[in-house]
Parts: sequence; structure tokens; C-alpha cells
Amino acid sequence: MLIEVMKSKIHRVRVTQAELNYVGSITIDEDLMDAANIVANERVQIVNNNNGARLETYVIPGERGSGTICLNGAAARLVQVGDIVIIISYASMTPDEARVHKPALIFPDDNNNLIR
Repeated sequence: MLIEVMKSKIHRVRVTQAELNYVGSITIDEDLMDAANIVANERVQIVNNNNGARLETYVIPGERGSGTICLNGAAARLVQVGDIVIIISYASMTPDEARVHKPALIFPDDNNNLIR
């Protein structure tokens, strides 16, 4: 049996853009993606702290060091620039694997930069 567990989380980043006329996805600064062990096209859950909206989409890489967090397509209707969101990815694993799994937890600063 496999269960879904949190693989990684980018906690409390600020939305920098919302582009309605786009095919869809979330654009994330590649530095944040790397730190959180999130890869291009990976499915993620987005939780909007400002309005409670939750959605799933896939990731596309944004410019390194830019701090970009951009919701594209229909997801742009669920956020506003400046909203604080949490980005979560999950992985399937056995219960035994899950017991020893250590998720990547990232806590960027107010400008979406990694805190080192």
C-alpha cells in the first residue's frame, strides 16, 4: 500500500504576478524550486493564506533569483498580487518509507528570497 505524504513545502511566499491569459500553472523562482526539491511539471497544491482558496496545478521554472511566484491561467482568479501562499508537493510512499521521510521545508523572507 502507498500513502501520500508531504514531500516539500515553500512556506509563506508572496504572489508577485497573476496572469489570467496563460495556459495554466504556477511559475516559481528556480532557486526556490531547487531548495524545496520541486521539479518542473510537478503537481503542487497552492494554499492562499489571504482568502483560504486551495488549488492544484503544475510548476514551471521562473528566473533564478527573481523571487517570482506567478499564478497563471484560471488559478490567477484565486489570488491577487501580494497574497501570501503556501506551496506543497506530495509523494507516494509506503508507510515504512513515510516514517523516516524528511520533507524539504523552505521559509523564504518577505521578498521570496531564500534565508541562508
